Amino acid sequence: MRSERVTTSSLGQAGHRAGEGRSVVVTGGAGFIGSCLVLRLLADTGYRVINVDKLTYAGNLHSLAEVSDHPRYHFRRVDICDAKALEAVFAEFAPDAVFHLAAESHVDRSIDGSAEFMQTNLIGTWQLLEACRKHWATLERQHPDRAAAFRLVHVSTDEVFGDLGEDMGGDPCTKPGAKPSESNALFHEDTPYAPSSPYSASKAGADHLVRAWARTYGLPVLVTNCSNNYGPRQFPEKLIPRAILNALSGRPIPVYGDGRQTRDWLYVEDHVSALLQVLERGVPGETYNIGGHNEKRNLAVVEAICELLDDALEHRPKGIASHKELIEFVEDRPGHDLRYAIDAGKIQRELGWTPRHTFESGLEKTVSWYLVSPQWWQVILDGSYQDEPSFSQDEASPSPSFKSGACDGR
Repeated sequence: MRSERVTTSSLGQAGHRAGEGRSVVVTGGAGFIGSCLVLRLLADTGYRVINVDKLTYAGNLHSLAEVSDHPRYHFRRVDICDAKALEAVFAEFAPDAVFHLAAESHVDRSIDGSAEFMQTNLIGTWQLLEACRKHWATLERQHPDRAAAFRLVHVSTDEVFGDLGEDMGGDPCTKPGAKPSESNALFHEDTPYAPSSPYSASKAGADHLVRAWARTYGLPVLVTNCSNNYGPRQFPEKLIPRAILNALSGRPIPVYGDGRQTRDWLYVEDHVSALLQVLERGVPGETYNIGGHNEKRNLAVVEAICELLDDALEHRPKGIASHKELIEFVEDRPGHDLRYAIDAGKIQRELGWTPRHTFESGLEKTVSWYLVSPQWWQVILDGSYQDEPSFSQDEASPSPSFKSGACDGR
């Protein structure tokens, strides 16, 4: 399942960097996946990159510190629900492409309070679609060649498809030699939507809006639905970084229910490679599922993290012989889906993409990064990461609060 990393030579024509002389807007570019995408665009393409981010609690400009002065990088602190601010960005930069990643994405938070999810994921997507539609119409009148090449890539989730239930053939995490293609059920691009949480329902609604704008107005859109992402710079409310940081501090590692929930894990760098392939080679109007071919139960994920930490660290938190002793089962969350699994065959057949990382190789990289990058996560834990020079102190969002319960991979 190994593929070569997407490079400028593979995406662009011979002797050309992909995106040379063009501009791309990335909404949510200060988030986990968005910041990884911004870094890759600047490193491996010639695009001028405009990062549009509201800087909510999950937006972290420290993730982009290394490119803050890059001549092709521009940051605009904009809420995608603000139509006038969005139109100003499009007028200033006249983008040739848009990656839409800005979203509220934590299921637990959507259960506790769904308003922000409806506002950002639905109203924000609608406002972005309108800004894209008006900009594209202007390009059609003034620059037909650029209009023909314009693309909007809408990044969504496999959670819109709902719950596959447990694989009747056995646990896909432990069955010897099991591969995703052997499972009894997988999400395909045409799987009917059946969201279970306010978060996934809001993303499903956003997907429908994007396809409606394509059907009604002809807007050249591409939709991607990805499985659970993990990797460096992920906000520590999510399962993997939270397990790592709790283990390092000797705090309990909460796991929902019995930990049997199964997810397909996708290393973030592989996801970004897929998104670049979709932009450069995807067919407007099409949907592409992006998965890691790595189904694992949540408990198995946490245990693997503990084993890596046991191997990497000479000293343990006081009173324990292994980090696994910190695992604590807590009450399951309402409506918790049991299993997600992606069939990523279409993007492999049509665009030539497959994930480069196994779960084991990606998790080892991830744990190693958190071990050597305390300067990144310590400022998140104390809230000072939002004291950025790009905005005044009274504009800063409240410091993040972490629920005492468990967290899933999303």
